[in-house]
Amino acid sequence: MFQDQLLQEGAVAPEFSMPASRNRHVSSQELKGKPFVLYFYPKADTPGCTKEACGFNETLREFEGAGLTVIGVSRDPVSKLDKFADKYDLTFPLASDEEGSVTEAYGVWVEKSLYGKTYMGIDRTTFLVGADGKIARIWRKVKVPGHVEAVLEAAKTL
Repeated sequence: MFQDQLLQEGAVAPEFSMPASRNRHVSSQELKGKPFVLYFYPKADTPGCTKEACGFNETLREFEGAGLTVIGVSRDPVSKLDKFADKYDLTFPLASDEEGSVTEAYGVWVEKSLYGKTYMGIDRTTFLVGADGKIARIWRKVKVPGHVEAVLEAAKTL
């Protein structure tokens, strides 16, 4: 997806339907009329992804108090997500987009480089979606420190 084709704030959030941790399933259809946070992270049980997931988990009551559902998305298989959720007692759904249709629809499957090698991976990105199904806020190239607090503040304004 080219930079000018990326989803923009105000756009309708792409639909999704994915299996999730702890025998759950998440879908945009089930969330119709409700605001939610959909955050994409590269890989379960890695340092940055763990900090981000634990941050959302620690503030989950506040998100729920503001009427929001929080969903984490990676391309990890559900079995890996279950282990990650169990290891850190993550109570919100961690969705598995193994085939990549959701990460591609949201424009977060991008070319990355590390030590001079290029590869495809998830760009850490968070979408705040309003009850109207439109994207209210987007955070791209997320740096974990302070991120969850920024999302929570924006969520409270919905």
